[in-house]
Amino acid sequence: MSEDIKKTPMFNSHVERGGKMVAFAGWEMPVTFEGIKQEHSHVRTKLGLFDVSHMGEIRVRGRDSLKTLQWTTTNDVSKLEEGQAQYTLFPNEKGGVVDDLIVYCIKPGEDYLLCVNAANTDKDFKYLTENNRGAVIENESSQWGQMAIQGPEAIEAIEKVTGTKFSDCPSFNFVSWTYKDQQCYIARTGYTGEDGAEIFVPWEIAGDLWKEFLETCPEAMPIGLGARDTLRTEMRYPLYGQDISDETNPYESGLGWVVKPDKGDFLGKSEMVALKEKGIKRKLVGLSIEGRGIARAGYKVFSFDNEELGNITSGTLSPSLNKAIAIAYISKAQAEVGAKVQVQIHNKMVEAEIVKTPFYKKG
Repeated sequence: MSEDIKKTPMFNSHVERGGKMVAFAGWEMPVTFEGIKQEHSHVRTKLGLFDVSHMGEIRVRGRDSLKTLQWTTTNDVSKLEEGQAQYTLFPNEKGGVVDDLIVYCIKPGEDYLLCVNAANTDKDFKYLTENNRGAVIENESSQWGQMAIQGPEAIEAIEKVTGTKFSDCPSFNFVSWTYKDQQCYIARTGYTGEDGAEIFVPWEIAGDLWKEFLETCPEAMPIGLGARDTLRTEMRYPLYGQDISDETNPYESGLGWVVKPDKGDFLGKSEMVALKEKGIKRKLVGLSIEGRGIARAGYKVFSFDNEELGNITSGTLSPSLNKAIAIAYISKAQAEVGAKVQVQIHNKMVEAEIVKTPFYKKG
């Protein structure tokens, strides 16, 4: 590992529990503990604990904070009340996506906490400062540890450890909570498709809270990046850098629902909306791989008369479904649910079917 690679507050716990550590987005992170399939299943059936302290946190404050966020995000931040959260996108001037993120409203019109992707933290901070409309913008990533508690037993575990009545907190809302005399935020959000929360806790006490969950909740299993990826792929949640990027338009990615043109002007709005009005040429779809093999990112998709239709952006073997699945950009004319296509896996053409997503549905 490089000397300048960063470690989360939970690093020592990961090593003690035998986590297989890898470099990821400048951080030394666990990719597995017990194995991807076992960890994945544990989240779907019981309780998984994720270290997501590598994620970036950016604070936007001041009387012009709302003006700044309305200009730099696609969703309508003015709709947020105190304690509410919102999934949104940072748009670029071409109508592409700088990053996807969640905005947490601490105080309407005055104070917002943004959670951004780890690999994009510096890029996003630069983007916000360059497009600032008068807000106070601070990169608080070094101040926050973060963990996700996900699974059917998550809410019970959260209430047991925190002493809060968290079951009363609706989805995409959050509550303030004091731990060791410091303010934390418990948000009913996640990246797995299961119920649970993401907890923002000051860096210096994040490791203590992590250990408290593991010691207090016998069913809690630490989960690595490997299962985090298979869980989100089953839900068809986008991964920045693969499924969405600076070159993708939200409408072709199925994220048009977080674009609110009626809220007023925002960066890249005219370019973004123009593509929708003109008609998108490709569409992000789910593929069920009918033959043998796993369709990895970059593999090409063809029709049965060998016309190239698009490419795979994410692919895995679904532990819940016990079959290979993939996400792909496909020419819109051939992107109907039920259509059969071929994926080139190595030197072989493998049949696949375009299916409705998410691939996995609880129950």
